[in-house]
Amino acid sequence: MELSLLNVLSSFIVLFALIDILGSVPLFLNFTKNEEDISPSRAALYSFLILVGFLFVGEWILKLFSVDVQSFAVAGALVIFIISIEMIFGIEVFKNDSPSGGKRSATLVPIVFPLIAGPGTFTALLSMRTEFSIPEIVVSILLNMVIVFFVLRYLDKVRNLIGVGGVYMLRKFFGIILMAIAVKLFTSNISALLNNIN
Repeated sequence: MELSLLNVLSSFIVLFALIDILGSVPLFLNFTKNEEDISPSRAALYSFLILVGFLFVGEWILKLFSVDVQSFAVAGALVIFIISIEMIFGIEVFKNDSPSGGKRSATLVPIVFPLIAGPGTFTALLSMRTEFSIPEIVVSILLNMVIVFFVLRYLDKVRNLIGVGGVYMLRKFFGIILMAIAVKLFTSNISALLNNIN
């Protein structure tokens, strides 16, 4: 199957905005400040395996609950819309809790789950299956994981490069992009659902 560069880029942007790896740089720096271990390679690998795994088995899980992909896409669009509101207006709707106490590795929790591979990215993956092919989505996941690896590997350099203001602007910009994508997902899939009802 041929890959569409435009589709790969579009799905890449959706995941990049949802993962928001650059916007999470201050949070990652706080982990290292608290002497919590972060493994860039393991974080990228675990995230890739979880996301690709969910991409393949997610639809099967939906079938267990008799939910079609279009219905899930509409629900996913609403979740993505709420996440975009968080990014644009700086409010917290989804609270990410992690265990506390003592020195520990922050790689699996909360970096891999739920910061990178969380509810937002899970819903987006199945929602995007109605728009893009599986190979295109897998490539976009891989590209995002490459960025995740380098951001985590060079946290201090990334912070100095983009600065606090840069992180702020990126969150707002990608929040708006994400909102537009959520609206597109919602309208395209709600119309299909309404046609099925009629």
